[in-house]
Amino acid sequence: MELSVTTRAVGYTSEGRSTVGHLALPGGSDPRPAVLIAHEGAGLNDFQRNRADQLAARGFAAFAMDYHAGRWYSDPAERMAQLGPVLADPDRMRDIGIAALEALLREPRVDASKVAVIGYGAGGSIAMEVGRAGVPLRAIAAVNPVLSAGRLADSERITCPLLVSLGSKDPLSPPELRASFAEEMDRAHVDWQMLVHGGAEHVFHMPPLLNDGSVAGPDDDIAVTPGVSYSPRNAERSWAAILELLDEVFGEEAALRKSSPRSDGCPY
Repeated sequence: MELSVTTRAVGYTSEGRSTVGHLALPGGSDPRPAVLIAHEGAGLNDFQRNRADQLAARGFAAFAMDYHAGRWYSDPAERMAQLGPVLADPDRMRDIGIAALEALLREPRVDASKVAVIGYGAGGSIAMEVGRAGVPLRAIAAVNPVLSAGRLADSERITCPLLVSLGSKDPLSPPELRASFAEEMDRAHVDWQMLVHGGAEHVFHMPPLLNDGSVAGPDDDIAVTPGVSYSPRNAERSWAAILELLDEVFGEEAALRKSSPRSDGCPY
């Protein structure tokens, strides 16, 4: 059963800048478990806004943050110039995630004791840093994140189940980095799982985009980036794993939200 959904833009401050996220709420007036969504490195677009809408239809209060303050970075060099300092600074990633989380928690429909964070690409790294900050979450899901290890004391602060979903051919997550990350999660006694999609590359979860952030059509000419490609089958499997994790951690409340993901793994 899917519920009716209402949406609205929510302004908040992140890193001293005014920004606007996308809040999606299920019908009703009762407190709901909540999910914070951290977008990919290029910026917030309708892909993640629709993810929030999908989650609201399943009964969650869902908020898609915008950590670029309305900017969309279609140029790879410009995007990496923006992201590099962020990904190199765990405290900065935590501040970005926690600022958005605080905006979500100001919504009266949110049950503050029942919050999960999911993130994609750089947003997946931000999601994990919220957990490493010791924030009491119910679950973290990171899809195509930039993995980091060597910070055992921080990882020990993750107190909830963690799902990492990535491609076996992702150049940003080579086998040796996956192994060191897994070792650290074990040493930190994190309840973790890693879903490695055979043959998938980076950003397998999202269809190709045009320069304005919209999904490309079959006749659009899209530049090919080595190591980056969309895999509908693995996108569907990753999304299904996230939904399963949310159903697990939120228990019997999940009975209100039984619906199937789209067969093509795309939220449109």
